[in-house]
Amino acid sequence: MTNLNQPPPDFTAPIDIASSSRRSADVQQDFHQKIPELLQLEQLIGEHGQLLHACCETTVLHEAMEFPLYSLRLGSSAPNAPTLLLTGGIHGIERIGSQVLIAWLQSLLERLRWDTGVQQQLQQLQLVIMPIMNPVGMYLNQRANGNGVDLNRNAPIDAEGPVPLLGGGHRLGPFLPWYRGRKRGQMEAENSALERVIRRQVFNRPFATVLDLHSGLGMQDRLWFPHAYRKKAIGNIAEYVALKMLWERSYPNHTYLFEPQSIHYLSHGDLWDYFYYQSRAQNQPHFLPLTLEMGSWMWVKKSPRQLFNMAGLFNPQIQHRHTRVLRRHIVLLDFMLAATLNHANWLPDKKHAEILAQTAKSLWF
Repeated sequence: MTNLNQPPPDFTAPIDIASSSRRSADVQQDFHQKIPELLQLEQLIGEHGQLLHACCETTVLHEAMEFPLYSLRLGSSAPNAPTLLLTGGIHGIERIGSQVLIAWLQSLLERLRWDTGVQQQLQQLQLVIMPIMNPVGMYLNQRANGNGVDLNRNAPIDAEGPVPLLGGGHRLGPFLPWYRGRKRGQMEAENSALERVIRRQVFNRPFATVLDLHSGLGMQDRLWFPHAYRKKAIGNIAEYVALKMLWERSYPNHTYLFEPQSIHYLSHGDLWDYFYYQSRAQNQPHFLPLTLEMGSWMWVKKSPRQLFNMAGLFNPQIQHRHTRVLRRHIVLLDFMLAATLNHANWLPDKKHAEILAQTAKSLWF
């Protein structure tokens, strides 16, 4: 297990979680009530500092309060180790994504105490997690960040076709949802922090996957991949088809829809479109971002009164359903870990890639 305790040279050393101790009693109680996920995350960092290398990438200020934005790293520091990046909470009101990641991380850390299989996995792979990307939005129980900007409409990339009114991203102002931010302005602090992490920990790896957790209005869980800004197939579409087929062969009874976002709608400013093309500019061989959209209509259908609660539109409100969601995606997260580590066993060669690209056309394009 020695490799798990060695941070790479360019990674900030494990941090002492002092931010919580500096908060006044009133602020601490306010955080406990409004953003318990952050306190739970800080507790995990404090308890597992020997395994979990944590970095406060930035501090977001809101009404004189400081909200830390953490990145966490486990596993190999070898420069050629494949990397899995997990993110959640980009939309503050969709807090179930952060909760799923934190619950899975807690389970993973416990298994690292005794499970030699997991220990061996993490010795060969780098795992990077940013569970709470929008702490101010979560505190305010809103989609946007503290500046009223939708972080997943904030990247400098424009759609090549019509987008849904407002929902595809707009620049009218932060008084309306899905606001992109100012034209030619810098990305918001949260997204800039994410970009720093990706440049430091992901773009320098020969293979990397991403899973970004959201909850959305739909009756089924969906695994979406770029593009969001255009209807044309992404350049590495064959790799996505290969990953889809690997998932379906491994778990034939799954209930996810695996598809490109663009077959449903286009949007401006999608982060993963932006980072995909940044990875191409860095000559990274393989970069596969995915978004998990948990179908929140399933929870609303079973509890229609959630329609009258904004948070209830995006998060399960009844305890047993909440617990079910926390365990529902464990298999997917474990699969992403294994698929990232064993990518050489399923990535298509050039001849097979041509066949898979044709398969993608028949499926989606």
